[in-house]
Amino acid sequence: MNSFHLIRPYFRERRYLILTGILCLMVVDVLQLFIPRIIKWTVDDLTSLQTDIRQLALYAGWLMGIAVVMAALRFVWRRLLIGASRSIEKELREKLFFHIQTLSASYFDQTRTGDLMAHATNDINNIRMAVGMGMVALTDAVFLGSAAIGFMAWINVRLTLFALIPMPAVVFLSRSFGKKMHRRYTSVQETFSELTESVRESFAGIRIVKAFNREGSETARVAGVSEKYIQKNLSLIKITGSFFPLLVLFTNLSLTIILLVGGRQTITGVITPGDFVAFISYLNLLTWPMMAMGWVVNLIQRGAASMDRINRILETPPEIADAPEAAPAPSIEGAIRFKNVGFSYKSSKTPALTDICFDVHPGSVLGIVGPQGSGKTTLLRLIPRIYDVSSGGIQIGGTDIRSFPLENLRKSIGFVSQEPFLFSGTIRDNITFGDTHNEEALIRAVAAAAVYDTIRNFPNGFDTIIGEKGVMLSGGQKQRLVLARALIHDPKILLLDDPVGQVDTQTAAAIVRTIRDLARDRTILISSHRIAALQYADTILVLSAGRIAAEGTHATLLVKSDYYARSYEIQRAEQLESEENPHQ
Repeated sequence: MNSFHLIRPYFRERRYLILTGILCLMVVDVLQLFIPRIIKWTVDDLTSLQTDIRQLALYAGWLMGIAVVMAALRFVWRRLLIGASRSIEKELREKLFFHIQTLSASYFDQTRTGDLMAHATNDINNIRMAVGMGMVALTDAVFLGSAAIGFMAWINVRLTLFALIPMPAVVFLSRSFGKKMHRRYTSVQETFSELTESVRESFAGIRIVKAFNREGSETARVAGVSEKYIQKNLSLIKITGSFFPLLVLFTNLSLTIILLVGGRQTITGVITPGDFVAFISYLNLLTWPMMAMGWVVNLIQRGAASMDRINRILETPPEIADAPEAAPAPSIEGAIRFKNVGFSYKSSKTPALTDICFDVHPGSVLGIVGPQGSGKTTLLRLIPRIYDVSSGGIQIGGTDIRSFPLENLRKSIGFVSQEPFLFSGTIRDNITFGDTHNEEALIRAVAAAAVYDTIRNFPNGFDTIIGEKGVMLSGGQKQRLVLARALIHDPKILLLDDPVGQVDTQTAAAIVRTIRDLARDRTILISSHRIAALQYADTILVLSAGRIAAEGTHATLLVKSDYYARSYEIQRAEQLESEENPHQ
């Protein structure tokens, strides 16, 4: 239980509710212990022929009263203890989700989505079970078990010692099997993560699977991971399936001993028939604490394995965080300067960027062009600190961007990613992204992105549901919506990562016209492999293998850069051919 500190604050916060629930549970256990005493009195009176219907009715009334009180208290402890476990589940899931969102992009480069989904569902559920039913089973195992042994000793100490002969074996089993359970539960939950990721990936790419007629191979792939998951569970079941029957075996062994020894004592008059029946009743009550002991081991080992997995995430610090001296600025604007910037991804030995130096004046447009893998996207991602530079520095308005709080910096920058990502909600939700904006700001943003007329033509306007990943929209409509999302905060700095890379020539031309209109009062950095998208820029950088190969205006680069001139001529020829043969 090295990770118990993970849930300790939640226990402390609810300590009075939990203690009240445990107290109610203990009262229920005490009441259960009085039932064998009533049965003893009844049996002794019957065997001695010293009772009547009135006395039996009194005993029955006591049993009924105890049953009613136990039912009421059972409701209370279940509401308090199980309710507390549900609340802890909710808060722990929220804590995990919040922390995951603070982690840097590099963490998600190396972690599968299916793993995170398994942590937020299966692992959290295991912790809930360990907290809720684990407390119940532990209380019963300790309190009810000890009290039952005490009542048995009250009847006859020697007989109690005989009944406890199998107990050392139970303790040994719990310790031995518990370690094995922990290891195998960890393995099972890791495999469950693999299964979750496989299923998620298959469903996310279902259109591609159908297009290539690969349903069979995808089914086989998921079936393979599912079979591995089953095998891990079967390996676990070998442990749990042996543990519980062995507990029952030792319980029945105690019962066998009591029948022999206790029966003899009853015959010889050492104990009364009522004592013998009561003793067996207490032994039956002791069966549940022994089972509960096994269940506690089971639940706690499963919960501990899940807590270890979740704790590893919570102990992972974000690589990119606010500097201690970071102070928010009223507005972040001004010249953007890259000073000898270098950057390397953890998964690559080759630097993505090397010795990048340039300046972007306020209100100007910087274009970035280069072949795939030249570092265009990486360069843009460094400005809002999605990744941090490995060397050198980036300044805005003469201040290093690491001196600004992350929230302050990112709110000042509009970012349009290379692949427009949309959520499955409404157009309004996707543009405002959950923030409360007035209708005027929303209309101004969509108008600036040249998508207002399109939205008005939808049946429900801004409240149109666009489906998962915006499946109901065209590529150009998606691009304009994410552009509107970036503009709704009216940022002074706009980063556009290949905004026309996935649309046709006509749509690309329309988006470029929109961007040119936006350039009047904003500093814009735009990367693209299409020269037409950035030839109007004040300055254009040509990247090659993470370095600046050339720099200048469109006209100067046609002369200075062979790559730029060649790319321009090829793209121009393709455009002319497309215009001459529009139906091909």
